[in-house]
Amino acid sequence: MNIYDIEVRTIEGRPRKMDAYRGKTLLIVNVASKCGFTPQYQGLQALYERHRDKGFAVLGFPCDQFGHQEPGSEEEIQRFCSSTYNVTFPMFAKIDVNGDDAHPLYKHLKSEKKGLLGSEAVKWNFTKFLVGPEGTVLTRYAPTDTPESIGADLDSILK
Repeated sequence: MNIYDIEVRTIEGRPRKMDAYRGKTLLIVNVASKCGFTPQYQGLQALYERHRDKGFAVLGFPCDQFGHQEPGSEEEIQRFCSSTYNVTFPMFAKIDVNGDDAHPLYKHLKSEKKGLLGSEAVKWNFTKFLVGPEGTVLTRYAPTDTPESIGADLDSILK
């Protein structure tokens, strides 16, 4: 499977093929509004603003599989992200990242870049996957890896 063949749904409910992001470097993040890592939205937005003109995008995928920390509807999530963190990077419909109902995008990301000790499962909110412009999953970051620390990796990729 190729990442660009996968279809996702925007937070407004519109289908979008990942092919729309072909040629861009992507940071794909499972996000939540009521998590200890939620303030990372600020750093993710800053990364997006700093690098979007160089072919970079942050893609946020709300997920409620960890401690029921994303209980809201897509509309509530969008309002929270916009009003609290001024998020302008693309946000998508709420998905599962683990289990039988895991979204195909996350099945692909996890199979391409396993986590600690070879585990595929996403352990918590704000796990991040860096995808190169050719669609290759380059790096998997833990929730504790801040957007600021990821910026150094981006600087070496984005010229």
